[in-house]
Amino acid sequence: MKLTKNRYVLAVHDLEKSAKYYSEVLAFDVYNIDDPGWRFAERDNCMLMLGECKDAIPHSKLGDHAYFAYIEVEDIDLLYEEFASKGAQIRHTPEDKPWGMREFPLKTIDGHRITFGMVLDSNEKTERVG
Repeated sequence: MKLTKNRYVLAVHDLEKSAKYYSEVLAFDVYNIDDPGWRFAERDNCMLMLGECKDAIPHSKLGDHAYFAYIEVEDIDLLYEEFASKGAQIRHTPEDKPWGMREFPLKTIDGHRITFGMVLDSNEKTERVG
């Protein structure tokens, strides 16, 4: 059975502010749905389901546990430039990693952390352990 798409459910404190961030800074298309506490944000094959949770623990307080996604892209350096030009809170510039990826992480205005990566060598595989 093939997995066909990623959808991430994210708790945000201020839905309107977060929706604006995903639209203006990360270039997602943001949609209203029939529930006033939710917005859906989509870019290519990635969908985020933003749910307003005003009383939730801020994700910025979770440290490394605030990472929720690793998203592969076609051109990591171009995406980095796009996000940097819009003021995204990027944790470091793109780096080549020993696992065959070039990647950079960022932190959203809600404290969620996302890593974006690009395959360096499509022939490189890691050893399957299970």
